[in-house]
Amino acid sequence: MRWGKYFAALLAAAIASVKVAASAPSSAAFTYDRTTFYLHGSPYVIIGGQMDPQRVPAPYWRDRLAKARAMGLNTIFSYVYWNLLEPSPGEWNNDKGKSADISGISNDVAAFFRIAQEEGLNVILRPGPYICGEREWGGFPAWLAKVSGMRVRSSNALFMEAAEKYLVRLAADLADLQVTRGGPLLMVQVENEYGSYGEDHAYTTGLRDILRANFEVPLYTNDGGVDWTLAGGEVPEVLAEIDGDPWSGFAARDKYITNESELGPLMDGEYYTLAPDFWGADNVHNTTVGRPSQIAQFVTDLDHVLGANNSISLYMFHGGTNFGFSNGAIWKNFTASFTTSYDYGSPLDESGRTNELYFTLRDTILKYVPPETVPEPPENLPRLEIPAFELAPWTGLFDTLGKPMVSKTPVTMEELGQAYGLILYEHTARTTVKGVLQPGDRARDRVIVYVNGVKKGVIDSTYSRPAQVSVSLLPGDNLQLLVENLGRVDYWSRESGTFVALEDPYKGILGDVTVGSRALEGWKIYCLPLEAPPSSAGNQTRLPRTEAGSPPVFYRATFDMDMDAEDDTDPALLDTFLAVPDGVKGNVWVNGFNLGRYWIIGPQQSLYLPGTVLKPVGANEVVILELEPRVDTLSVFGAAEREWGNYPDPDYP
Repeated sequence: MRWGKYFAALLAAAIASVKVAASAPSSAAFTYDRTTFYLHGSPYVIIGGQMDPQRVPAPYWRDRLAKARAMGLNTIFSYVYWNLLEPSPGEWNNDKGKSADISGISNDVAAFFRIAQEEGLNVILRPGPYICGEREWGGFPAWLAKVSGMRVRSSNALFMEAAEKYLVRLAADLADLQVTRGGPLLMVQVENEYGSYGEDHAYTTGLRDILRANFEVPLYTNDGGVDWTLAGGEVPEVLAEIDGDPWSGFAARDKYITNESELGPLMDGEYYTLAPDFWGADNVHNTTVGRPSQIAQFVTDLDHVLGANNSISLYMFHGGTNFGFSNGAIWKNFTASFTTSYDYGSPLDESGRTNELYFTLRDTILKYVPPETVPEPPENLPRLEIPAFELAPWTGLFDTLGKPMVSKTPVTMEELGQAYGLILYEHTARTTVKGVLQPGDRARDRVIVYVNGVKKGVIDSTYSRPAQVSVSLLPGDNLQLLVENLGRVDYWSRESGTFVALEDPYKGILGDVTVGSRALEGWKIYCLPLEAPPSSAGNQTRLPRTEAGSPPVFYRATFDMDMDAEDDTDPALLDTFLAVPDGVKGNVWVNGFNLGRYWIIGPQQSLYLPGTVLKPVGANEVVILELEPRVDTLSVFGAAEREWGNYPDPDYP
């Protein structure tokens, strides 16, 4: 097969708007009784797996879904991200009828569901409005934080109004894909693990009523399998299901859910194939490689569920990637920030390749389904190696600043209408001041401190005890605080003792900046959303400094694919893992697409670069924003196999 033709077929199928013939609505298309789901009248055991379309380039959707079907799955569970679908109030960005950009990332959830159906899969929708998912603010759009009086995940009228508009608009996109109309959509989840958060049943029943008015298929809830989470999350007349350990969870569901209108077949809606990764010098990559006992436990649990004709969804079947600034964080009385990679140790890895876990789980599932109905897995697409090349300093971040907002005191990102990226606060001292610097109530999230263009230290909220940085300012000295949003909290640990983190999404600086006991007044504030790197057409007047302690620098270079003229492999199908071995921390853009963050501390040491981003012919531009430059050039290479590892944090020796 010529890979070029295969790629064209993938791309066309992924982004085309294929009209699904709608049959007359049938409320009996997917039903259940106390013990069994029924699809068109026949018993149906849900053998599912989670894959979120907005984390995966659209040209690869069919390949990933075909591999799901070939593992024996019959259903795909999908979160959808409100913040990508409605990036600003009233702006609906579903990409319908549009070609995906060079990255292939698309919000056309309907197209994803159509492809799933074509590959023999049904789907279950998890629309939120809150989805957790280790995603930035649990999928909430950042603009919600700017609405005065808004209280998320509650029956607050402002939030309910915004959530209803979102859900109604999403339902309109997906209406004809419901199983009642001949489509693959079987069920819709009400909120997400709400019982772990609160007990505002007016909120969850309100969501139930919105979803009932806009969908024809059954609804369900998904909560942890203990008494208090089930009590908080149950919704009358909505099927109650659990996640986590199926052994204790199933028993808890049947013990603590007593309302008959909430009872039905048992389903583990999130059976964890492993776990996501956090940035940290001591946080190793989560993987089943070299852990046979963990794989054996997965097999035992699958046998337990499927052997009793109960249903399950593997979370994640395929994790994908937190491209750009889209990762979330957990609040543990410090900010535990998730990596760019959402590999999750899944049976289909971040780049969509099958692995040992995939085939072990496939063998287990095939014991419970007719083997002749399950196709053989498609071949994994080849990977590309890119020889090392050098990026030269191009321009300083502080040389790209636009017009500042001037304020007596600092204001947050959200007050300035900025959602993601970095923000710079600049103060010119009018008097002598000396002491420990405090950036508002706390670091939100990582603050690099400069005096007269020289780095003095880093205050980093990913540590339970962020470093203290002392400064000494004389009249005329320039204090700069570069603040990075490392991802809004999407969840919290119970050990933190507070739920406030989700209701406190503010980034930048909240409150006064003090040095010693003195609050500093008079600030210039520069928004740095970094939606794209600086244009290469801009005039460069001087080379930026790159020695240790210098402000951030953009590095730039181009490379050609340099494919053999006789090679019929389409380079647009060749993924690679881009490594920046000399970098400390920053972001990488390839042909204008933000691959995400890198950080020397690990565990992630390379960034997934989908072949969809690369240009088959001509120059491919690589731009790196290195936040802590220390070398004159940055070396970059693309590897066929990814690197995981941890190194000491140079800012916290």
